[in-house]
Amino acid sequence: MASNKNLSAANKAKKDEFYTQLVDIENELRHYRSFFAGKTVFCNCDDPFESNFVKYFAMNFNLLGLKKLIATCYATSPVLYTQLNFFGEEVARGVAEAGKKPYKIELTAVADSNGDGAIDLADFEETLRANPPQLLQGDGDFRSEECVALLKEADVVVTNPPFSLFREYVAQLMEYDKKFIIIGNKNAITYKEIFPLIQTNKIWVGHTPMSKDLLFDVPQKYAAEIMISGKMGSKYKIIDGVLKGRSPSIWYTNIDIKKRHESLILYKHYTPEEYPEYDNYDAINVDKVVDIPCDYDGAMGVPITFMDKYSLEQFEILNANDFRRFENVKKKPHGLIKDAEGSILNGARLVYPRILIRKKA
Repeated sequence: MASNKNLSAANKAKKDEFYTQLVDIENELRHYRSFFAGKTVFCNCDDPFESNFVKYFAMNFNLLGLKKLIATCYATSPVLYTQLNFFGEEVARGVAEAGKKPYKIELTAVADSNGDGAIDLADFEETLRANPPQLLQGDGDFRSEECVALLKEADVVVTNPPFSLFREYVAQLMEYDKKFIIIGNKNAITYKEIFPLIQTNKIWVGHTPMSKDLLFDVPQKYAAEIMISGKMGSKYKIIDGVLKGRSPSIWYTNIDIKKRHESLILYKHYTPEEYPEYDNYDAINVDKVVDIPCDYDGAMGVPITFMDKYSLEQFEILNANDFRRFENVKKKPHGLIKDAEGSILNGARLVYPRILIRKKA
């Protein structure tokens, strides 16, 4: 029987093979259109034959005014001989004999090869024929020396990174001071490695609402397993007869967007009965973002969905450790109100974590 550790690792591996739908990429990236002009974009977790990120940037290369598009894939990416064969027998055989080694593409132009007045997948494929994939020496991992060198060259990183490596992935982006638009689990907001970055405005939630249901394409080998082990609606949905994996995912970025400067309309008024104080923190509890009182100036604990409505000019995000009522309340590395001894309200433990905020004057 497999150990719990092995089962957990297998489950993470499956989650790492959730592929973003093109419609979700289009809906998010249209809000950054002017940002991409003259930029080198790096998709460092993306097989160009599978990734809709690569397809999006290739088909919109000229519209966005890109300088360059780079994409790299892992050694485990499903590179098929038949896929590569349209580059020519020599290229396809070389990749096949290499044992599915990872590769990269680098594009500096995508031409309207068929002259129909638009750039589409046919033009992208023709561009790839003229600029075939190049084998990498390593395994294609975003942490490898080759991929880090490409990262240094890039202006912005856009991809759906492995969820199991999200902390490490973001840490690398911070280390190299890169702009990014990436997908991650909603609960990553509460990670001790991520929330301090949110609190200090180094990363924030993208334009797509946190309530939007992001669905993902999954490898056929996992679809049957998901149907057996998961519940329809929570783990997957069937759309037009095709299984789509469901994950509580959102966009994260450090590129400024209009949404961050739109103030939340507040209409509720504070009363001690409706907004009780935490036992261990000098702050009141607010169960719903829409119920944030308009006339309370102290610290407030709100759900993590607040990040969807966070306005820089209207609120400041606080570190809960600074609002502990008693010295014996342990400091939390994440700076949130969560965990057993921290999230106590009228003697009962809160089910979900809270972000501490305060209205600006």
